[in-house]
Amino acid sequence: MLLLKGSEVANNLKNDLVKLSDELKIKNQNPALGVIRVGNNESDSSYLKGISKKFQELNIKINLFEFPEDITQNNFNSEFDKINLNNNIHGILMFRPLPKNLNDEYARKNINPLKDVDCMGYINLAKLFAGEKCFYPCTPAGIIEILKFYNIDLTGLNVVIIGRSLVIGKPLAMMLLKYNATVTICHSKTKNLNTICKNSDLIITAAGHANLINKSFVNENSIIIDAGINFYNNKLCGDVNFQEVSEIVKSITPVPGGVGSVTTSILAKNLLNACSALI
Repeated sequence: MLLLKGSEVANNLKNDLVKLSDELKIKNQNPALGVIRVGNNESDSSYLKGISKKFQELNIKINLFEFPEDITQNNFNSEFDKINLNNNIHGILMFRPLPKNLNDEYARKNINPLKDVDCMGYINLAKLFAGEKCFYPCTPAGIIEILKFYNIDLTGLNVVIIGRSLVIGKPLAMMLLKYNATVTICHSKTKNLNTICKNSDLIITAAGHANLINKSFVNENSIIIDAGINFYNNKLCGDVNFQEVSEIVKSITPVPGGVGSVTTSILAKNLLNACSALI
């Protein structure tokens, strides 16, 4: 079994990130990311910790905007406008999903596409689905980087994505199609999910369901990319029962130490490019 370590992929990207950061320093430009967080979701805390560590290494400033879970929609929209119009903020990351009392439609419609470093807004999403140049969403782009780094040829590969969100599942499907993969999107209502997965070449899961993927989902040639972030028995884990599945499959990403560490590198890259006005 080959362990697909995200740390190795992130290290491979580091030189380019340092170069971009140094070029901005020479120009007296100070890249800054605005992070919007509503409530206190545990998975957001884990991602934020990873971002902070990565950005500190690259001398990138993080401005954290935290709001209570019971903030009204009007107040949230007003606060979003302030961040969006702040010239000292070069990129915006909004943790999603928002609490159930809020919707993200206003933010999606109004975010400056030049600051949309996680491809949240409708403009960049439309460009992504049309195959045009834009900031790619960080987690899907991180997954692609892992597959490229480990020389996994996607051409003709039968890929199953578990999760249909606009954060990972749907944009990732479009990105995989560009590499000539054959893509099936599954979700919580999919029948015979384990059979579909077992007959695939590559499983990418972002369901947010600890231990969803067990040995009945895989075969000895399965490649597993686990993009799930869950807390089970007070420990960070993915969607895959790693101990059970890793004994069978061809290759797999760990959690932690897999997709997340590459995602933060992609976010840094997008932010540095946004500061440089390069897309």
